[in-house]
Amino acid sequence: QVQLVESGGGLVQPGGSLRLSCAASGTIFSLYTMSWYRQAPGKQRELVAAISRGGNTNYADSVKGRFTMSRDNTKNMGYLQMNSLKPEDTAVYYCKITRTTLEYWGQGTQVTVSS
Repeated sequence: QVQLVESGGGLVQPGGSLRLSCAASGTIFSLYTMSWYRQAPGKQRELVAAISRGGNTNYADSVKGRFTMSRDNTKNMGYLQMNSLKPEDTAVYYCKITRTTLEYWGQGTQVTVSS
């Protein structure tokens, strides 16, 4: 049974930082690409960042320069470091891993950026 568990969300003020974590279990994490998505109220789910098996990253234009994605295959963990947070970053953030036709999602973690 493959399971992804996100953590690290919470309430922060604009300009603050959060670090999200994604813990994978039940599979060989190093074989998967990993990505972070987010969905804000009234908006479509959007791709925030992705990282390949080899560590190459891509970011949505809206977060480029502020967010950094990383992974630690020895710990079966993925991370999203979020800096200079803005109210428009408020959303539920989801971790996803993919390999060939396989796709697994976490339950999501709430990030709220507000004064």
